[in-house]
Amino acid sequence: MPVKRRGDDGPSFGPNRIQDYVKRLPHKPGVYRMTDEHGTVLYIGKAKDLKKRVTAYTRYDRHPTRLRRMIRATTNMEFVVTESEVEALLLEAQLIKKLKPRYNILLRDDKSFPYILVRKNHPAAQVVKHRGARKIKGDYYGPFASAGAVNRTLDTLQRAFRLRNCSDNIYETRTRPCLQYQIKRCAAPCTGVIALDEYDKLVNDAEDFLKGRSDSLRQRLQMDMDAASKAMKFEKAAELRDRLRALAKINDNNLGKINPQTFSDGDVVAIHTAGGQSCVQVFFFRSGQNWGNSAHFPRHDQDQRSPEVLDAFVAQFYTDKPIPKQIFVSHDLPSRDLIERALSERADRKIEIVVPQRGEKKKLLETARRNAEEALGRRLAETQNQAKLLAEVQELFGMEDPPNRIEAYDNSHNQGTNAIGAFVVAGPEGFRKRDYRTYNIQDADITNDDFGMMREVLHRRFSRLMKDETVEWPDLVLIDGGKGQLSAVTGVLEELGVLGRITLVAIAKGPDRNAGRETFYMNDRDPFTLPPRNPAMYYLQRLRDEAHRFAIGTHRARRKKDMKANPLDGIPGVGPGRKRALLAHFGSAKAVKNAALDDLSRVEGVSQKLAQQIHDYFHE
Repeated sequence: MPVKRRGDDGPSFGPNRIQDYVKRLPHKPGVYRMTDEHGTVLYIGKAKDLKKRVTAYTRYDRHPTRLRRMIRATTNMEFVVTESEVEALLLEAQLIKKLKPRYNILLRDDKSFPYILVRKNHPAAQVVKHRGARKIKGDYYGPFASAGAVNRTLDTLQRAFRLRNCSDNIYETRTRPCLQYQIKRCAAPCTGVIALDEYDKLVNDAEDFLKGRSDSLRQRLQMDMDAASKAMKFEKAAELRDRLRALAKINDNNLGKINPQTFSDGDVVAIHTAGGQSCVQVFFFRSGQNWGNSAHFPRHDQDQRSPEVLDAFVAQFYTDKPIPKQIFVSHDLPSRDLIERALSERADRKIEIVVPQRGEKKKLLETARRNAEEALGRRLAETQNQAKLLAEVQELFGMEDPPNRIEAYDNSHNQGTNAIGAFVVAGPEGFRKRDYRTYNIQDADITNDDFGMMREVLHRRFSRLMKDETVEWPDLVLIDGGKGQLSAVTGVLEELGVLGRITLVAIAKGPDRNAGRETFYMNDRDPFTLPPRNPAMYYLQRLRDEAHRFAIGTHRARRKKDMKANPLDGIPGVGPGRKRALLAHFGSAKAVKNAALDDLSRVEGVSQKLAQQIHDYFHE
């Protein structure tokens, strides 16, 4: 039930504005969204009864200072009525992750976790690391806590089961086994060293291992080895012996790790809070194996306690991940029953959230809590230093508050080719590499014009910010350059009407490009410099240098890719097989380009129609 954003009557903000909405709300479950005068989302909440829940915000004096500030800033509210409280919880978690409201507990450093994919859309299944949407046909195993955990398991699979990890293009072009076969990490199905039906058996064994059936697998391999030895098939017996040794080595390596004995699939989730911040450690256990752990630092206010923070974390964490049968938590969750029902509905099976009181699970939780405590200690030490730097930046540029998000911009090109614009992002937690972005310069007339490139990049960036309320705005924008770059960007931001929402600074290199003698340019003050050993100067240099590194690194990668591109790749109907045939017949792509139509049609696999296409492609 959407409610109009602005009414024609009543006050425009605060408790009175909220009271105006209450009059039209039903006694039904749903989700509400509170926004300020700029359309920025302040808070997203769920309610078993929307009317009762929102009415509480009209009792202004009963709330702590933090919530009073939020209520005062509220000018608009939006509502969605749901069928149940469970549906409201699921929708709330999705919206919080998408919109990142300021006053919600937020899993801000959430990330996609890697999986192992046994890809089965090819006669010889390929085993690879996978991130992102699971659209490829095959079986997915995970999540793993880190790329390192995946790589260790992939190494295990290759040693024990000799599965291929090469791309399909490489697989198709092999005429003899590669080095992976020589070092006994691949069975070489590409060249027929192993028949495909035998290779499928290796794939099945590897999947048994990933599903936690290693004991039965080891027993079967032992029996097969004994049978091969009795039949005097010694090469086969030696191969099985090597696989058994690889599995035994895995088990020996796992003895020092944390592996559960009393459950198979489950996550251990523990929180530690100190200094107004929290760290949540998640240990992943699948098929009786430890698949690593990861640390998360949810954003919350200092007066919010561990159970409340952990409650919000669990609700958000599993919105886009496979949910294990059991989740063991260090604190009882205020909404445990509701979250259990919501996760069970999403997973289409019963999910349990348990607070263990004794035994192995309790010990695992204590281990996770100690890891959280240590990770938070390291982060607090780093944050304190970072907070001092940001406070100095605030004072240096005359900002009202320390910047929470800084974006530093730079360009890179080579005589106008492969022109790239880029920005990097930093905040209280350091560099946010997941937020880095690059732009291919679209206007061919400005690829050799630094001012024009900067104008295009800033126009595209801030046009998107104005359209998409889910994107976080920067507090401080740093431009690599001097007065000219500052003037160019100022014109763009004035045209978009957003100049007053950010602090804009250009940082120009010193004489002879000497670091430490940079000049800063701002629109409302004269150019100025800082003492060479000023900590804020070092920090701003790092931001500028990181933007330069990122821009030039992306530019070089694009240029290298273009240099390696084969002219035949863009011809419709010419795949890897026909490309190999053309190159084998003519010797080079240049010779194919200069070939006559009749010569092209003589190549095996190239019809008269395709020969005409190839000829037209190069001569139009």
